Amino acid sequence: MSLPIFKAAAVQASPIYLNAELTVKKACDLIKEAASNGARLVAFPEVFIPAYPYWSWIMSPTEGSTFFERLYHNSIDIDGPEVQALSRAARLNDCFVVIGVNERGPKKLGTLYNTNLTISPTGEILGCHRKLVPTWAEKLTWSGGDGSTLTVHDTEIGVLGTLACGENTNPLARFTLMAQGEQVHVANYIGLPTAPSDYNMAEAIKLRGMTHSFEGKIFTIISCSAVSEEIIQEMERFVPNARELLTRESGAFSGVIGPDGNLVGEGLIDDEGIVYAEIDLNRCIQPKQMHDILGHYNRFDIFDLRVNRTVQTPLTFVNEVYSEDSYNQSLKTSRNEDD
Repeated sequence: MSLPIFKAAAVQASPIYLNAELTVKKACDLIKEAASNGARLVAFPEVFIPAYPYWSWIMSPTEGSTFFERLYHNSIDIDGPEVQALSRAARLNDCFVVIGVNERGPKKLGTLYNTNLTISPTGEILGCHRKLVPTWAEKLTWSGGDGSTLTVHDTEIGVLGTLACGENTNPLARFTLMAQGEQVHVANYIGLPTAPSDYNMAEAIKLRGMTHSFEGKIFTIISCSAVSEEIIQEMERFVPNARELLTRESGAFSGVIGPDGNLVGEGLIDDEGIVYAEIDLNRCIQPKQMHDILGHYNRFDIFDLRVNRTVQTPLTFVNEVYSEDSYNQSLKTSRNEDD
């Protein structure tokens, strides 16, 4: 039995704020750079395209509403040119790409989703996972996804899965992926210097990755965004103390965690860059002898996790829709039966 061994890249970068076109170009350049250094999997931060709504943390809802409109206009459609460009970059550079985007809801003007795209080296969109529950102030921006996107993808480099930011603290969501055979997990985040002062965001991000890897005996690639000077200056136009609120050490972490729960190579805190690490799926076997939560180290006669994979829609028609002619005909038939 031969298991994949490959190089993964975790990108820590900031977008060209609220500019989908230029951020996609930056993403494509980073894909090319990572692939030129041997990466077969390139992971990007949460909602990298085109921005994270920092205004929701430092402005009132009414003050931030104009930013929400700008975000909506610069968000993307899954069948739009931005995704086509990303797919082309994945194909030209022969690599898998997992990237966070702001997705406009089809047929839902004004609705946005926090979505992770998984793209194959052929440019195929393997998955579009929508974040199940927006975190805290994020509820002012995104609608929640549903269980239909809690899927994994069986690929030539292993079984891939992904969750966005706070979802990686949800043991049920994580177990849903692990129970489908996940071997390589992409956990993407945003740098959040506005967290409480006693909260070390970088350590919290790393800890979540270590937990998932140790529990499932899998690899976790963590990709986090950075807060750029451009973002700070844009927020300062409306919030005079934005620099103070958005500049704090240890607000972002990117790196790779092995199946033993330890960091593989070096991690990256706060600064922009790309972290590389070797993924050897053979390393996932021995730790399972101690703790195999999908096998001998669980009791499925006691525990029963059920996941609703139904696509949730705002409207369901339960009766046949009649045209005016068919409706009149049905009335005529009914009257004849009464006679």
